[in-house]
Amino acid sequence: MAHKSIPKLLLSLSVAAVLTCSWSGSVFADTDKVATLEARIAELEGLVNQLLESKQAPPSSTRVEAEAAAAAEAQVTAMLDQHKAAVAEEEHKHSYKFGGFMKADFIYSDFSGGSYSGAGRDFYIPATVKIGGKGESYLDFHAKETRINFKSTHNLDNGAKIGTYVEFDFQLSGHGDERISNSWNPRMRHAFVTYNKWLVGQTWQTFYNVGTNPENLDFVGPADGSLFGRQVQIRYTNGPWMFAAENPETTITPFSGGGRIVADDNMIPDLVGRYNLKGDWGIFSVAVMLRELAYTNNGAGIDDSTNGWGISLAGKHKVGARDEFKWMFSTGAGLGRYIGLNTANAAVLDANGKLHAIDSWGAYGSYRHIWSDKWRSNLTISYLAIDNDTALTGMGVTKDVGSWRANLIYRPQPKLDFGIEFMMANREIETGADGDLTRVQFSAKYYY
Repeated sequence: MAHKSIPKLLLSLSVAAVLTCSWSGSVFADTDKVATLEARIAELEGLVNQLLESKQAPPSSTRVEAEAAAAAEAQVTAMLDQHKAAVAEEEHKHSYKFGGFMKADFIYSDFSGGSYSGAGRDFYIPATVKIGGKGESYLDFHAKETRINFKSTHNLDNGAKIGTYVEFDFQLSGHGDERISNSWNPRMRHAFVTYNKWLVGQTWQTFYNVGTNPENLDFVGPADGSLFGRQVQIRYTNGPWMFAAENPETTITPFSGGGRIVADDNMIPDLVGRYNLKGDWGIFSVAVMLRELAYTNNGAGIDDSTNGWGISLAGKHKVGARDEFKWMFSTGAGLGRYIGLNTANAAVLDANGKLHAIDSWGAYGSYRHIWSDKWRSNLTISYLAIDNDTALTGMGVTKDVGSWRANLIYRPQPKLDFGIEFMMANREIETGADGDLTRVQFSAKYYY
């Protein structure tokens, strides 16, 4: 009967009202929302009663019930549409994304020039290629490259756009061991906020075009000839142009050689400008950097600074229907930590405590070939040359270092990769002595 169906109709209408009123939060979050809900339900009750009372002589209770049900259904549909539109608008304004990947590495390393224990067994660090000792081989399993990130975007009512990004992995952890639990501390890779054209926080150096980085199983890949690094900065991007002021840090070789000096005495940020081109053919960039090299040691009577500079060209070009070629060439005075994972320092001290920038250049080229939808390969060659003034640096510093690597990657399912990579590297110091590193790496990786 019609009157028996009224509670069901009111229940349906009430549910729709709750959805409409609560799309931006809990319906009981505040008094205004509760009042709005009560008013809407009362309005709907009146609508149903009006439909019933308007029938002076209803032909049948079935007809009245059908009309009331149709009116209720139309109202519910309208409210649900309103709710969906509100939710869609909210998702358009604010979105959140969790991502990263799981990666396990199985690495065999043969150092021709001596024993070694450190991060250079987890990934290729050119300066760790040993020279002059008895060779040692190692087998290492780890999952430290596993990565976790969180991203949000916020489109404000005034047209402004805000974004955030934070990312962690487990490389270079200061704590952990392989005895029992293999526990490794997370480390921050990226943490920044964007506001329209501005970026503030830690991310890739503007001088480094990460979009041209080759696909290698190794964490960095062609580290010897490549720029690489992340640091805190303020960056402005306008179309193809990027300008940044970034955290300065000077690494120094003592007079006649010795342990690296890491100075934190800079008063001027590293300044970078970059121009990017993009087309159907691929991407290309040119970047210029100016930096201050500074060191103060009151105890040794040293207080000096000099200038450094760098220029980097990088590109990624399509070859045929599916293949691509990536490359980078960088040169400058005082590049230091920007290239080769700090294989060479930015400056060297003379006998009078004065700083002299160290010249260097590096390059790599990498070709990727797609064999099929599931198989692909990469061949990468990399090289770094350092122009040392041996009268200042001594003869024990790196003269040059180079490497090549080839891999084969299999993707049985989307986002799931299995690969094997073979790598050889050689480092030579100014005395002419050199050492080799041979490495075979197997990796399993799943993107989520």
